[in-house]
Amino acid sequence: MKKFECVCGYVYDPAAGDPDSGAAPGVTFEDLPEDWLCPQCGLGKEEFTEV
Repeated sequence: MKKFECVCGYVYDPAAGDPDSGAAPGVTFEDLPEDWLCPQCGLGKEEFTEV
């Protein structure tokens, strides 16, 4: 699965998900809600790039 990095350096790893925001492990970046925000800095998905 693809990982995506925020401009702040946070990397969203689908294998880990983001349980604090309701994204269970296995949820791809593309399947995150459009209003999902970086848990580290609060920016939106548009600030992430594939790594």
